[in-house]
Amino acid sequence: MFVTVGIGSRGEKDGVNEMADETPDPEKLLEPLFRQNSCSYRIEPYWTYEVCHKRHIRQYHEEKEFGLKITVQEYYLGYFGKGGLESTQGQEAESKDTYFGKQSSKNKEDQEVATKNIDGQQMPYFPLEFGEGTACSLRGNTPRRAIVMYVCHPGARHEVLSVAEVTSCEYEVVVLTPFLCRHPKYRFKPAPVNDIHCQSLQGSPARPKSLDALLEKEEENKRSPNPQFPGESHVPSHRPSSSPIAGQKQQVVGTPLISSLTDQQLVRAFLDGSHCVRGGVGWWKHEFCYGRHVHQFHEEKDGFKNVIAVGTWNLEQHKEWVQKNNPRTVLHRPDGSTKIRSVSHFYGNGDACDLTGSARKVVVKLKCKESVSPHAVTIYMFEPEPCRYILVVESSLLCSILDTSDENGLLSLPQ
Repeated sequence: MFVTVGIGSRGEKDGVNEMADETPDPEKLLEPLFRQNSCSYRIEPYWTYEVCHKRHIRQYHEEKEFGLKITVQEYYLGYFGKGGLESTQGQEAESKDTYFGKQSSKNKEDQEVATKNIDGQQMPYFPLEFGEGTACSLRGNTPRRAIVMYVCHPGARHEVLSVAEVTSCEYEVVVLTPFLCRHPKYRFKPAPVNDIHCQSLQGSPARPKSLDALLEKEEENKRSPNPQFPGESHVPSHRPSSSPIAGQKQQVVGTPLISSLTDQQLVRAFLDGSHCVRGGVGWWKHEFCYGRHVHQFHEEKDGFKNVIAVGTWNLEQHKEWVQKNNPRTVLHRPDGSTKIRSVSHFYGNGDACDLTGSARKVVVKLKCKESVSPHAVTIYMFEPEPCRYILVVESSLLCSILDTSDENGLLSLPQ
């Protein structure tokens, strides 16, 4: 049954029906979405998230090598109705407990609706719990679990706004839907904007003299055929002729040259390890300093930074790794030429792993990826085995230096 709020009936306030007995059930408002057996997706640089409403949440990555079949790496973050989140961290946990603690109240007006801070606004949401997902090796093989937060958005089409790992193997998924907007308590209420009224002191002019002078100047500029800006005077322009001097070639110095110099400086700083690449979504962020280290870190609001060394650079260890692995991926073009598409480096001797008892290690894969933004860098990391990582760094800046790689995959600055 699809319940709507009556418009034009008694008890209205700001266009919203305030009658308790006519307040719709939020789960019933979402029922059409659940009955469709539909799924919403969020595509990120490496992972794709599949939210099948009131069924399951899946995280997966498809890898398609040339001439080989597609391999899929996937994790289920939870199934609906199978032991959802018992606790989350921070404000979200408090909001969630507040909501479920009030759900049994007989008076709907007494129910407190949970809220979440989204882009600086406290947004009410309706939660559903998912549990018994894929086992998490970081937490003693306990199942992954998640909570889906449905948020009202009139123009939405049930998009997945965000997926966040609030702590290891526990997730929060925010879904925007127009269905909840029929419920008065789930509608977004913008913060009120208050007018500021200024009054002059006794004996002072009604407005600042500088403001009156500025307005008067603007009126003069509107009437003038050649408007001037304040402080500007009519000074003859002595600009050089655009035509080149006889016997000399015309040289254009502008953005392309400056951009090229900037790229060279950036590449040089990247290769000597002074310019580090940072990124990542969720609880853990990643830092890669070429020829130095790979770190995984989480920074608290109070500034405390928890850092885990995933791997450190050692040339001899990398050369040993190259003996068993191909450090370069080559693209063969139709005209017979070749181009290096990616280069892989080995970083070992990371911090000790509690699960394996050995040091963490990571393979860093540098990939050429053409982009509209020449300085855009994509960085993501996944863990195919406990404490064995693969870090991928993609950028169009890498396209110019991958071809400089030697037989060990080591890079140098292009000539």
